[in-house]
Amino acid sequence: MRLHIETFTVHKRFALTISRGTTAQTTNLWVRVEDEGIEGWGEASPFSIGSHPQTTENLLAALQQVSPLLEKYSCCDRQQIEHLLTEVKLPSAACAAIDMALHDWLGKKVGLPLWKLWGLERSRIVPTSVTIGINSPEGARQRVRDWFSEEARIKYRAIKVKLGSPDGIDCDRAMLLAVLDEAPANISISVDANGGWNLDDAIKMCSLLENYSVKYVEQPLNSDINTDDFYRLYNQSSLPIFVDESCFNSRDLPRLAGCVHGINIKLMKSGGLSVAMRMIHTAKASGLQVMFGCYSDSVLANTAAAQLSPLADYLDLDSHLNLIDDPFTGATIQEGCLVPNNLPGLGVYRADRVK
Repeated sequence: MRLHIETFTVHKRFALTISRGTTAQTTNLWVRVEDEGIEGWGEASPFSIGSHPQTTENLLAALQQVSPLLEKYSCCDRQQIEHLLTEVKLPSAACAAIDMALHDWLGKKVGLPLWKLWGLERSRIVPTSVTIGINSPEGARQRVRDWFSEEARIKYRAIKVKLGSPDGIDCDRAMLLAVLDEAPANISISVDANGGWNLDDAIKMCSLLENYSVKYVEQPLNSDINTDDFYRLYNQSSLPIFVDESCFNSRDLPRLAGCVHGINIKLMKSGGLSVAMRMIHTAKASGLQVMFGCYSDSVLANTAAAQLSPLADYLDLDSHLNLIDDPFTGATIQEGCLVPNNLPGLGVYRADRVK
């Protein structure tokens, strides 16, 4: 097999602000594996959690370094390839791109979309949320109007509100109330603090959020905080608590079971579809709910996640919906749900090519 790597830059229609900063554009990697005259596609997008950011530059360097080591393998040698990537300590987003591409290759080889190859039902896919980043109350109102304008022509059914403002929970409260006032009726609301609260503030905010029919609270506490504080919050909040930055792969689940209600799986963070599938089964066996999320991913990576979405309780796969120059086409929004198509593999193709 041969590995081909290209960079591409995507720009957000609206810059996204969370507790850790603001993103307006990213340069991602398009990874293609070639074997037997078939190409499989994957994507690596940069992200930063804690002191070990996965930048475009180090992802590109890591993929270029491992590329010659993969030439002796076939795309069917997934177990051996995974062992190699673990040995060389390839960053998780680079692993995700290769694993995604190998799955896409297999689906194209047998002529089936991945969801069908796995025996999943697209009718079980829940709506994906669309994100309102940290903003002023009026800015948040405008962002709601942007998502739900007549021009958008898409009937979204869920909103995720980013809180954890550096200016404190009073600003969080004011912004949330503005979103609730502007949002259409019967919209599902969730909150993500991206680790922006301390324990006292998290307890106060969860108590407040209970009054507004919020579905769940994601990463209320910093990922560096030990599980004791999550356990205290778990026992004081009637809202489900999900974690994102505190959970990378299956090895994190045993310590989280019993102090949170669910986990957010992201392909870049976990290392791909293979690891995500293990996490889903481990989480379900541990009594945890599952959601899928994204970073600044194009429709390529989000379509890959959508292949597994019939197994998810919640979805937050909206990053590509905020891009003005996504080079790919794949899963589409239907009744507020991101639904993969019937094409083999991931079912993704270049947006400038008619399929």
